[in-house]
Amino acid sequence: MYYGMDPTYILVVIGLVICLLASAKMKSTFSKYSKVRNHSGITGRQAAEQILRQAGIYDVQIEHIAGDLTDHYDPRSKVLRLSDATYNSVSVAALGVAAHECGHAIQHDTGYAPLQIRGALVPVVNFGSAIAWPLILIGLFFNSQSSMLFLNLGILAFSLAVLFQIVTLPVEFNASSRAIRILGGSGILYEDEVNATKKVLFAAALTYVAGAVSAALQLLRIILLANNRRR
Repeated sequence: MYYGMDPTYILVVIGLVICLLASAKMKSTFSKYSKVRNHSGITGRQAAEQILRQAGIYDVQIEHIAGDLTDHYDPRSKVLRLSDATYNSVSVAALGVAAHECGHAIQHDTGYAPLQIRGALVPVVNFGSAIAWPLILIGLFFNSQSSMLFLNLGILAFSLAVLFQIVTLPVEFNASSRAIRILGGSGILYEDEVNATKKVLFAAALTYVAGAVSAALQLLRIILLANNRRR
């Protein structure tokens, strides 16, 4: 049986600190550029409509969703949802976020492979995430002939969640890259505004990197605990 605190817990702490720093960076950067009005005076919603039209996409609805930075594109219902801080805002930060979500809609429309892979992983990852920790805890805290089997299955299930985080990275980076090209190439934003938007989207990308690193560190900790359990 496994008891008490262990040195590997530092990996969890490191992951938490990385996530907190990335989140703080994102919030401070967005807050800074949410106060900078874009020269066109168009809102996040209007920018999204223009970008989708330019991409030849007419079957994606744009909706308002409560909250800040809750923006997302739902490929199942083909709905692009913009938050309070984006929908009616005329800031360069809002246009960057709106363009990023349009990037996901364009990925979906063009059959971008990493997005399709991530979509296929969703049901498997949801199931794996639901059973991972119960299996891991059973494997760590109970002495029985089957405890290692539970532990190994839990590690496998948790690995799927880590894989999902990793697959998410190219999807998010690509969406941001598309957003920058669209905003600059279409003339929606001036060059200095595009540079400001780059900073916002880079800060947002850091949160996904932090999430992947944190998940990988957690997986490493579980594997180390499993190795100790086998001794």
